[in-house]
Amino acid sequence: MTDPGGQSPRERYRAQVRAEIKQHAWEQIAAAGVPALSLNAIAKRMGMTGPGLYRYFASRDELITALIRDAYRSLADTVRAEFDSGADLAGLARVIREWARSDPQRYFLIYGTPVPGYQAPEDTTAITFEVMTVLLEACGASSADKPATPFDAHLESHRDWAGDHPAPAPTLHRALAFWTRLHGVLSLELAGHFTGMKFDPELLIADELNALLAR
Repeated sequence: MTDPGGQSPRERYRAQVRAEIKQHAWEQIAAAGVPALSLNAIAKRMGMTGPGLYRYFASRDELITALIRDAYRSLADTVRAEFDSGADLAGLARVIREWARSDPQRYFLIYGTPVPGYQAPEDTTAITFEVMTVLLEACGASSADKPATPFDAHLESHRDWAGDHPAPAPTLHRALAFWTRLHGVLSLELAGHFTGMKFDPELLIADELNALLAR
């Protein structure tokens, strides 16, 4: 027998256990970082055996992949919802910063130092394209009639990173510049490098964005 969502009791139970495993994984990451992630430690906390937990995640890398996909999906959905509600680039910068600050470890899992010995499956990049697609759409109007630069010409011959988006090179350039400026400030802020400087990083992001739009 299945529930209205189409899941059998066994499938529903499996989904609940996987969700609990991921929650314990996030707690471990918050306490000691991704390198310290241990499936055996999670199994012990849940009152399971190691082999029992491996029925839900076959390896540490599989669990890390699930966490990465969840993080990218959360960010992509957040950015898309904000843009569809009418947000401009400033609004997108604000919501991305709020998302990152709400869970810094989640942010650093996808935008921080690569996990030693871990290689993410290629299909995870498809979700990152969703985020960039929103930025390309948001940058479209603001980059109209901008003079071409040498980097724009370079981008025209290296468009694979933008998927199938038909945006012209100046739009690609503006989206990349937005992305790099925003994450440059965010990474430094979340890593604590602005501590003691006594200024508001949100105002720095706004200033960087204004400088970008003035180009």
